Amino acid sequence: MFILIDKQRNMNFIYQQIYEGIKDNILKGRLKANEKLPSKRSLAEQLNVSINSVSFGYEQLLAEGYIYTIERKGYFVENITEILQRGNLFKDKLPEDLKEDPVNRDGWLSLSHMASDISFFPFKEWMKCQERAVQSYKRELSEIAYSQGPYEVRDTICHMIALTRGVNCEPEQIVLGAGTQLLVGQLMELISKDSVIAVENPGYSRFYQTLKKMNFAVHPVSLDDHGIKMAEIKATKANVVFVTPSHQFPTGKIMPISRRIELLNWTAEGDNRYIVEDDYDSEFKYETDNIPSLQSLDRNHRVIYMGTFSKTLLPGLRISYMVLPPDLLREYREYYANFMQYSNSLILFTLHYFIEGGEYARHVKKMNHLYERRRKLLIADLRRRFQDEIKIEDVPAGLHFLAHFQTEKSYREIEERALQLKLEIYSMRRFMLKKNVNKENSISLVLGFANLKEENITEVVERLYFVFH
Repeated sequence: MFILIDKQRNMNFIYQQIYEGIKDNILKGRLKANEKLPSKRSLAEQLNVSINSVSFGYEQLLAEGYIYTIERKGYFVENITEILQRGNLFKDKLPEDLKEDPVNRDGWLSLSHMASDISFFPFKEWMKCQERAVQSYKRELSEIAYSQGPYEVRDTICHMIALTRGVNCEPEQIVLGAGTQLLVGQLMELISKDSVIAVENPGYSRFYQTLKKMNFAVHPVSLDDHGIKMAEIKATKANVVFVTPSHQFPTGKIMPISRRIELLNWTAEGDNRYIVEDDYDSEFKYETDNIPSLQSLDRNHRVIYMGTFSKTLLPGLRISYMVLPPDLLREYREYYANFMQYSNSLILFTLHYFIEGGEYARHVKKMNHLYERRRKLLIADLRRRFQDEIKIEDVPAGLHFLAHFQTEKSYREIEERALQLKLEIYSMRRFMLKKNVNKENSISLVLGFANLKEENITEVVERLYFVFH
């Protein structure tokens, strides 16, 4: 039978060795189609193992279709078609260009705009809410959630964003999803394919690339001091505009009421015009109260509001949502009638209790104070070290700010030097959607501070100084 049994291995897995041995012989052609296999007793004696081990091995082979049985005659090899292989492309190994190296972050410091600090996250309170969700929603957790997400969770979010962001909606208008990028993809399936899309430039490249891959005509539109330029939007003949009015990404500009009204009036002046408002980090506003959402001013149901919990909770939880106007909600329900909700129901119900019990509001308030302090310390240290060589766009909001550095070095040189010094940075050229950044003797960086410990701020600034000098 060409089977070798290694009895030094766990005795519970002898049947697996029998199974693997016979399967290997069948696939390599040593055992031919319709060839009779030894009886269970006979093979057990040959291999000096128990009959049960042989029986379990045979049953697994039978279940997978490698052998068949004839009553009172025994077990036989199934007639299996040979697997065709065109060439030897992989040579049983993954090609080198597809391999991944383990990420080693030892010694690294980060100024990433995407990170958040989880060291102050109230895990105990979160786990209590999760335990409560398990006890209260056992039936719902045993079923596939409604395509828009559980109603109770949408109702809780609806009340929260009405209070904190001024969003006018009903729970029925909210669609939950595992990330804003996924929701944008779902939304754009409802939009006519001949639509023209305008996006902020500089802006969020993931949205830009998503829209282009969906074969939309996408036009990057430049900014002025008030945000996206209305004249350029009109020149593109766009009917859908993506904006980040409460904290423009990545420049940090806050869109004033005058430009917001211009945008809203633009939607009223034409048919099928929409604004997609990405409110990605609006929970963090320093020195003054939060800026109300653009959607709160909408009187014609033309704003699609996008929100996320990635900045305030844990990015890995992947909880985002969008608020659809009634006409698009009707289309969504028809188009996604058979859609299955991607988000984890247990996490959603946990979030429901986390918000309802006030833990979410307390956590956001605490992190606002923490992030405001870090932001001020980082800006002060940067100005002290770089002096006249730096200009900071000091907008008291969000989890990052834009800084311009005087230097004769290129973006590539700066990025390579940061890599050598184990400093994670993101330069402006990452966010320019159409034109390269060629401002003479100046480099712009988007500096995130959310996951920057106060005791590391001086070291971060020193590394950054040596990146430029």
